[in-house]
Amino acid sequence: MATERKRIHFISLGCPKNRVDTEVMLGVANQAGCDLAATPEEAEYIVVNTCGFIGPAKEESVDTILAMGRMKEEGICEKLVVAGCLSQRYPDELAREMPEVDHFLGSSDMLKLGAVLAGGAERMLVGNPANYVLRASDPRVLSQGRHSAYLKIAEGCNRTCSFCAIPLIRGKQRSRGIDDVVEEAARLASQGVLELNLVSQDTIAYGRDRDEKPTLAGLVRRLGEVEGLRWIRLHYLYPETLTDELVELIASHPKVVKYVDMPLQHASDAMLQRMKRGHGGARLRRVVETVRTKIPGVTFRTAFIVGHPGESEEDFTELVDFVKWAEFDRVGVFRYSDEDGTGSETQDAKVKPKDSAARHRKLMAVQRPIARKRNRALIGTRVEVLVDGASEEHEYVLQGRHAGQAPDIDGVVYLSGAEVSAGSMVMADISQSADYDLVGEVVMEEDALIPVKARPQKRVALRVTVD
Repeated sequence: MATERKRIHFISLGCPKNRVDTEVMLGVANQAGCDLAATPEEAEYIVVNTCGFIGPAKEESVDTILAMGRMKEEGICEKLVVAGCLSQRYPDELAREMPEVDHFLGSSDMLKLGAVLAGGAERMLVGNPANYVLRASDPRVLSQGRHSAYLKIAEGCNRTCSFCAIPLIRGKQRSRGIDDVVEEAARLASQGVLELNLVSQDTIAYGRDRDEKPTLAGLVRRLGEVEGLRWIRLHYLYPETLTDELVELIASHPKVVKYVDMPLQHASDAMLQRMKRGHGGARLRRVVETVRTKIPGVTFRTAFIVGHPGESEEDFTELVDFVKWAEFDRVGVFRYSDEDGTGSETQDAKVKPKDSAARHRKLMAVQRPIARKRNRALIGTRVEVLVDGASEEHEYVLQGRHAGQAPDIDGVVYLSGAEVSAGSMVMADISQSADYDLVGEVVMEEDALIPVKARPQKRVALRVTVD
């Protein structure tokens, strides 16, 4: 690389796992002596880390690449680099149709950005995803607040869900060793990280691919020993029988938050069979009952797919009834889209797009009052909140999250009553609620469980819509 410092701008699309990959590329750029540009207009290099999971994500990735390509054609930047799942999945097509892109990296080629920045690298650098798994020694620069971070514990997936292209894009599951994960966690904690969010494609299957057969519970227990960490959160648990050890950890470990993120995808036996989920609706009900019974106060997040081939009105009604019965705290609903190379793509009985859209609206309408009711139950309680910083929605107000609110995907707690810095852990009295967000006042009294050293701030009345 030339002696002058290059300015580089990153755009990260898709899931938190992609965010970790982008942060590794940030680390590579930092080692290469680049300066981070806050906007693409200020950058000489632009890197787009794409998502190729479902149709809308692919469209967003393509639109973003084209927009950045126009900036390059206008002479605003020198080099445009495309990385991630979309280029892993369609390398030749993208290379042929997007001549404005200078280099393509795949879903596991983050470290190759160093060669790009050094100059002279080939245009096509998409490799075999099976050749890489994240290591604690890889460079990484956090892209969000220093107090919260995602920790990727495995790559790829061994499941054969008929609708999912992830194994085609990222390969078979490759779990990191416990010592390596703990080493990275300790380094993050030393940098000020209080909250670790464990992610992988199939978190509950962690370690099954390794000779020593480490378990997720064993990993979590080791992470709980890392000094400085306050919250450990588990994402993407596959809905199979949870081990007693893992349930006990979530229920009672002081650092493991009572939060279960478990995408269930459907509730109808017929649909679960078509999706090749390996279980039926009765299993899901038992899992929900286990989580609710053995982890009192748990926040349960899940996700469903509507409009999958073969989904009848009866199947959808069964899903609606299941959501009403389970009363999940958080629900994400996705409309099915055909994905190249998956089993669902070739299935018959396709659902019309308008019917899929209508089912999406209805299921979200069913969930909304449930989420609202659960939020209302917190009014009058005192909760621990991790402060993320100033609110973008309300002047003079801070925002943070309680243990039942994961970063990026759940609601927030708007805070008034004190000025505290991002990364502070405070107690807040909840006074208002909406469908997804809460309003609270920072506790300043001596009986606060976590003392706050802050200058009192004028109380701010917030208008919160609850219709």
